[in-house]
Amino acid sequence: MGTMRGQIVSNTTKLFDLFLLICSFTAATQPYLGAAPPRSLAQFLSIRITLGDFVIFASLLLFWHLTLALHGLYRSKRLASRRGEALDVFRATTVCALVLALASSILNNQWMTSRFVLLFWACSTVSIGLSRFIIRTWLRRIRQHGKDLRNMLLVGSNRRTLEFARRIQSQPELGCRLIGFADQEWAGTAELQNHGLSRLCDLDGLRIFLRRSVVDEVVLTVPLRSFHDLASSVATMCQEQGIMVRVLPDLFDLKQGPVQTEEFHGAPLITHSGGIADGWPSAMKRALDFTLSLVLLIALAPLLIVAMILIRLSSPGPIFFVQKRVGLNKRVFGIFKFRTMVMDAESKLGELEHLNEVSGPVFKIKNDPRITAFGKLLRKTSIDELPQLFNVLRGDMSLVGPRPLQLRDYELFTEDGEDWQRCRFSVRPGITCLWQVSGRSSLPFHKWMELDLQYVRNWSLWLDLQILAKTIPAVLRGSGAA
Repeated sequence: MGTMRGQIVSNTTKLFDLFLLICSFTAATQPYLGAAPPRSLAQFLSIRITLGDFVIFASLLLFWHLTLALHGLYRSKRLASRRGEALDVFRATTVCALVLALASSILNNQWMTSRFVLLFWACSTVSIGLSRFIIRTWLRRIRQHGKDLRNMLLVGSNRRTLEFARRIQSQPELGCRLIGFADQEWAGTAELQNHGLSRLCDLDGLRIFLRRSVVDEVVLTVPLRSFHDLASSVATMCQEQGIMVRVLPDLFDLKQGPVQTEEFHGAPLITHSGGIADGWPSAMKRALDFTLSLVLLIALAPLLIVAMILIRLSSPGPIFFVQKRVGLNKRVFGIFKFRTMVMDAESKLGELEHLNEVSGPVFKIKNDPRITAFGKLLRKTSIDELPQLFNVLRGDMSLVGPRPLQLRDYELFTEDGEDWQRCRFSVRPGITCLWQVSGRSSLPFHKWMELDLQYVRNWSLWLDLQILAKTIPAVLRGSGAA
């Protein structure tokens, strides 16, 4: 899409979004105006709108426009997924609704109630989201018919170049036409040519090629560490000629973890997260943890009190057992549990090491002689784990996440060749996790670690909710509990 046409489309989209926000605001007012609607046209025209009202509403429109722009809704979404754009719309309209709620609070407006703000948020989210869906569908169809295409040149001829080219070619609806690649002649160029990509020039002739050819985008696929000077030179010549430059973010060939672009005091950064990236999903996970743990502690207070009394009466010793565990990024914290063993249980562990029934560094035996009679019931029903809700409130743990390892177990991790297991420490440990709903302590250690790694790689709020839902029947069955 040409620059002039792109500006026209962008400006039209901005105006249309403001129109949709005004319509959403109007729709939210209908339940209140409907209670006492004007009886005649004269009465309708007599509704007075002061200059102050106009200034306030114009300010709201400006804040809303800035919010949509800051959430990237006016940047090119050609290579973005539908899901990613839908999330951007959701976040932007949520902030717009919060701005409206803040304005009504400051102005002490009586009819801008929480119901009004919620209705505005629902209307704006649906209308803007639907408009984006329709526009994207229309653009994809015209691009599939050979219109609105962008000529894309790849710089490099390695495995990553081929993988990227296959992805682009498999999605013609993106409207990216691969015209070929630029690189020196070497053995690796033959593979790209065998897949229909032409070598258009060598790196020395790239500047002249860009001057004389129609190129909308250049994608750098060379390893930046080895070809830093080349990449810098290509980026400079593209900037000089007004050509868009894209860089594959997997600079170090890292396979897992989300990648995001950030800016620090004007310096662009590419962040590769080894675990759950910061942002809205992470904040929502923390909010869910805090809210649910607080509700559960209040609801289960009678059960907790009864358990505390019975622990005190059944055996001598403290009610709670506090143990050092390894948490987020290997921070050590004290985990709370109801005491289920005799007082000197920790000192007797060395005498029982030879009876360990599981592989790996963890220690578990079915008939542990250190467990009290009432402790067996607490463990069977998982009631002994409930005090960990206090750890969740404090932020040491999450409701869902890899179970925190004891210091003893962590120190027994083999030093060589087992670093992949330590990826589990990139997220907050949890009360329940995948392995607990997949057999619990009956699983071998290596399977336990694989499930933890699977959770880190595939984390989502939906996955957390699924695990929480499966935990209840697993606890009721008592399967694998120890």
